[in-house]
Amino acid sequence: MPVSELGEKTTGKRADARKNIAAIVEAAISCLARDPDVSINEIAKAAGVGRVTLYGHFESRAALVGVVVEHAMQQTDEALDALDLEGDPRAALARLIDTSWQLTHRYGALVIAAEQALPPDQVREAHSKPIARWQRLLRRGRRDGAFRKDMPLDWQVSLIQAILHGASAAVHRGEITPEQAPALIRDTVLGALTPPSD
Repeated sequence: MPVSELGEKTTGKRADARKNIAAIVEAAISCLARDPDVSINEIAKAAGVGRVTLYGHFESRAALVGVVVEHAMQQTDEALDALDLEGDPRAALARLIDTSWQLTHRYGALVIAAEQALPPDQVREAHSKPIARWQRLLRRGRRDGAFRKDMPLDWQVSLIQAILHGASAAVHRGEITPEQAPALIRDTVLGALTPPSD
């Protein structure tokens, strides 16, 4: 991960400090993705730094989680912005699901950690852009007759998010593999969104 991606946190810092910050953020992403309750001590150990060093760069666990969430959202936005969501709505939805799954699997329980550590307004803001992307595609598909119109749009978005996070939990429990997840998610979502046959 390029240190420059950490923005203001690394501006004006010495090279060793920038390296430590990058290592801490990477370790926090990895640790929080597996366990939203992971301790600062465990994150510091995974980063190869001491607790004092970690707190020298991040004043609290919430501050570190905030930086990690910001970094994760930046990476998520870049990956999803690069997707082609034009053409057939069902095919576009399948592409969005596949990429969203990769990101969900990478960041895992980070969503839970963010909800525990950050103010509700900040959590809502972090979700707003991905939600808007799903809504735009679903609206287009509903207009084209590709997706059901007999249920609220927001419910359809919530359903997709629940299936993505449910698949992530199932992988962590060993019920399915990461490789099986994308097809299962696609089939389940498209099955739920396909208009009933007359």
